[in-house]
Amino acid sequence: MTTYVYISLQREDRISLYVMDPDTGGLTRRTEFPLSGTPAPMAVDPQRRFVFVGRRRPGDFGLTSYSIDHATGRLTEIGGVPLEGDPVHISVDRTGKYLLSAHYYQARVGVHGFGDDGALDTTPIEWRETGIGAHYIQTDPSNRYAYVPHIAEGAHTGVNAIFQFQFDQRTGNLAACDPDRAIPTSAEGPRHVCFHPNLDVVYSSNEQGCSVTAYRFDRANGTLSPFQTVPTLPESYAEHNSCSQIQITPSGNFLYAPNRGHNSIAGFAVDASDGTLTPLGQTPTEDIPRAFSLDPSGNFLYAAGLESARLASYRVNSGSGALEPLEVYPIGQGPMWVLMVDV
Repeated sequence: MTTYVYISLQREDRISLYVMDPDTGGLTRRTEFPLSGTPAPMAVDPQRRFVFVGRRRPGDFGLTSYSIDHATGRLTEIGGVPLEGDPVHISVDRTGKYLLSAHYYQARVGVHGFGDDGALDTTPIEWRETGIGAHYIQTDPSNRYAYVPHIAEGAHTGVNAIFQFQFDQRTGNLAACDPDRAIPTSAEGPRHVCFHPNLDVVYSSNEQGCSVTAYRFDRANGTLSPFQTVPTLPESYAEHNSCSQIQITPSGNFLYAPNRGHNSIAGFAVDASDGTLTPLGQTPTEDIPRAFSLDPSGNFLYAAGLESARLASYRVNSGSGALEPLEVYPIGQGPMWVLMVDV
């Protein structure tokens, strides 16, 4: 098994490829792939055949697909399709047939089909209005539902909710659940979500609230109900901050969410019985950690500094969840996504 690390660099119009050492977490740079159009969000299909990239340059909004050479990690461009909006997040459904996209400024979500060759359909299956601030879209592990968190106050005033959809994996269509959204108890501004690997619990990182909220997930109707919100910052911190992404370890024992401003990774222990969170504190990291990722084993964590142009690496203590700082790598200007792929 080889773990490849792809990093999109929006200010340099390229994607960099690294290989991860599974024992040390060390990264070796292999090559880079030019992609004009301000590459930002990335996603891989479940079969790890294709990498998809969202292009965010005004006048060139779109999606580009690549095939993966498993022996080398090299990407070969398949082609691209234009979009009517700026894709801030993309993901592939669990069947590996549909690419979903969230469009913050256009208040929409999209669904595109793609073939066995990785070529995207030009015409979207869905181009559905939701609300300003749509920042993420992902199907749940059963592939029956899709969730779209919307922030509260950012570049525009968002709707401060997680939209809830039924997802038809036969057609790629979305249909609103009833109710059609989960609303936080205050203006937390849900940005990204992740799913507990064993429990019916979903977690959101909250951009404005600088917090993580845990939701009960009702499998029967796909709805979410908040039951706990925990801050990501120390009580003494009073300066500007916003949360970015969120990930949980494959074991389900630990969860992490970066702070942009405090410039740290907030860690949480996860109760195995009910999914409640206990704060573990904050680990210093690079300036404005917009993008980060756990490796597929959950043994290492990598955080990219949007303003520092560096990638910090950490070993995850499997017993305590503490992050042990390892190497820091210069990676280039404007890192927007860290995608890790096991092949």
